[in-house]
Amino acid sequence: MLELYAFSHSVMANISKGYNNDLTPQLRVNAERAASYAQQARSENTKKSYQSDWAHFTAWCTDHDLVSMPATMQTVILYITEFADTFKISTLERRLASISQAHKTSGHDSPALVSREPLHSVWSGIVRSKSARRDKVAPVLTEDIKLMVSHLELDAVSGELTIRSIRDRAILLVGYAGALRRSEIANLIASDLQYTPEGLKILIRKSKTDQVGSGQVLGLTYGAHPSTCPVRAIRSWTKVAQIFEGPVFRAIDRHGNIKDKAITGHSIALIIKKACLRAGLPPEIYSGHSLRAGFATQAAKAGKPERIIMKHTRHKSEKMVREYIRDGELFNDSPTDALGL
Repeated sequence: MLELYAFSHSVMANISKGYNNDLTPQLRVNAERAASYAQQARSENTKKSYQSDWAHFTAWCTDHDLVSMPATMQTVILYITEFADTFKISTLERRLASISQAHKTSGHDSPALVSREPLHSVWSGIVRSKSARRDKVAPVLTEDIKLMVSHLELDAVSGELTIRSIRDRAILLVGYAGALRRSEIANLIASDLQYTPEGLKILIRKSKTDQVGSGQVLGLTYGAHPSTCPVRAIRSWTKVAQIFEGPVFRAIDRHGNIKDKAITGHSIALIIKKACLRAGLPPEIYSGHSLRAGFATQAAKAGKPERIIMKHTRHKSEKMVREYIRDGELFNDSPTDALGL
């Protein structure tokens, strides 16, 4: 709460700058509302990440008797240099973004822009020394999904899937077929689902690339095999769990009792790792992103056009999708099959 208050206060101060505190009561109300709107400009997960990153940076500055607000570029350079061997490139990038955001909302110039020297040279060196290759999770492909589903836990007495396994099967299949982010899976509610003769329509109300909540509808067709059909899987789960409203995927306690609250994105990542482990796949190389990455890679392997893949995954940039396409087509035109080995 203190971080949120500080954020609102800094936005208020920035909006009111230049008025010498002579704002009328109505304009002050407007400034407060503007600060409230500014808070809603980013998702809760993004704000939590910014707060956590900023807290880490300020604590580090305190330990080294350095000023965190406003910080100098030299301070930022020393900070990222200290953690260059500890954090991934993606983590360091987010830390720099958080430092920039904190300064901007407080009305200061950012000391963490990698486009400016000398930070630019230091950052380029860090990226090069870490091979400049991002840590990518392994994609879960169709054969992997089939294996994971076939190894879900069975009830010791009936030999049927447990209630938890019925839920997890739906999470795996719908997450994969829908190319869903783990947050999108966790945020699904019953009214987002619409069954049709062709399959299932899923409304994605809000996502990482749709922060304003414009929404997008995905179409999932019936699978050729009932045991791995995403439409049948989610219908089976909602039927057995008697879910007619509220969160679709919910927490289940150790006694098998279904809770009212939605499952978390972190729990979904653990479900994927556990399913990998049971299927004999190395869980350490998979994550909550593996279902989404797997869909894009598998679709590319099947020869689906880039625009069709992007429409379904809802990627805004071609760059990441083209990485999946390159991975998916890696063996399609490989000349090594002509070597006769």
